[in-house]
Amino acid sequence: MATTTLSNEEILEAIGNKTVVELADLIEAFKSKFNVTIAAAAPAAAAGGAAGGGAAAAPAEEKTEWTVVLKEGGAKKIQVIKVVREVTSLGLKEAKDAVDNIPSNIKEGVSKAEAEEIKKKLEEQGAVVELK
Repeated sequence: MATTTLSNEEILEAIGNKTVVELADLIEAFKSKFNVTIAAAAPAAAAGGAAGGGAAAAPAEEKTEWTVVLKEGGAKKIQVIKVVREVTSLGLKEAKDAVDNIPSNIKEGVSKAEAEEIKKKLEEQGAVVELK
């Protein structure tokens, strides 16, 4: 059996296509396989700030992960659904549900450039989009 190595981008794309339940299962499998615990980053930063050294560095960090939020589907709902399917690889029903149940997170944890590209594609079809 030949082994293939996935690029980081391919791994992130695969993770981005999973549901919340599938991601929870993945995290548990990861922790079990590699015998690790995942600690929240915020308490570690707060502890560093209490010691006196890390508080000045934290505000200087630029946001690296963005969430594309669909605020309104617009007049061309079918076109917006097509774009949602294109950028997320969701099925037709899931994409329609995302457009129908506003506001909805279309894609989470993406780079600023990718978030702006998705926003542009959706706005071209008349959707109202916000980046968080």
